[in-house]
Amino acid sequence: MSLVARTAVARPSHRNRQQSTPKESFLGRLLDPIDRLSETIFSILILLTFTLAFSIIKLGANPDQPIPSTYVIELMIGAAGATLAWGLIDGIMYSLLSMFARGESHRLLQHLQAATTEEEGIEIVAGELDHILEPITGEEQRRVLYQDVLEHLREGQPQPVRLSREDIAGGFGSVLVAVLAVLPSFVPLVLFFNHPSLAIRASNVVSFVMLFIAGYQWGKYTGSNAWATGLLLAGIGAIMVLIAIPLGG
Repeated sequence: MSLVARTAVARPSHRNRQQSTPKESFLGRLLDPIDRLSETIFSILILLTFTLAFSIIKLGANPDQPIPSTYVIELMIGAAGATLAWGLIDGIMYSLLSMFARGESHRLLQHLQAATTEEEGIEIVAGELDHILEPITGEEQRRVLYQDVLEHLREGQPQPVRLSREDIAGGFGSVLVAVLAVLPSFVPLVLFFNHPSLAIRASNVVSFVMLFIAGYQWGKYTGSNAWATGLLLAGIGAIMVLIAIPLGG
């Protein structure tokens, strides 16, 4: 994606947080809806993968043997650790990528200010925005707009690129969402602690439901078919289970 597009489109979360209203949820102030849903989906898929692989690893060549209750404790500890690790990694990457996007904008400003002619500057701006504006504007309209953008940016002063409070808040939000997203899937592991096989399967079912809900919300937010998106994600989880069961998962 282009330099301007990354700043203006790829990371709208900072802009949304700055314009947040008192009625907006706490997580809404930290991450935009797509970031929250992406984190939710990946976190659930990681937990689902972990629970499926756990039985294969622990039972090895004897997948039909009874699963001791102590395995459930190990499973919950391991799954919680894996989920937290994923959230921390993604939170760090969120912060770094947000800073990276601002760094690209900084370099774009330097390139524009280093342009020796107006035509050269307009070409730089066009390279960043043409793919967005061509379908909805005429050539003359774009040229006038690019001249205005060039005139405005040439007067700008590059700012130091460093981690901001919003970057850190978004990273923290990523960790928080990753943990909260899998809590429902942990409930069956606690409720059916003395029946490990049932606990794992019930946890898988809850994960399917959570994937469907996340997919449904994704579809609503993006304007696509919410039911189809929800069923698609739930189907992916079901396929993972169907593949794992013959292997002992």
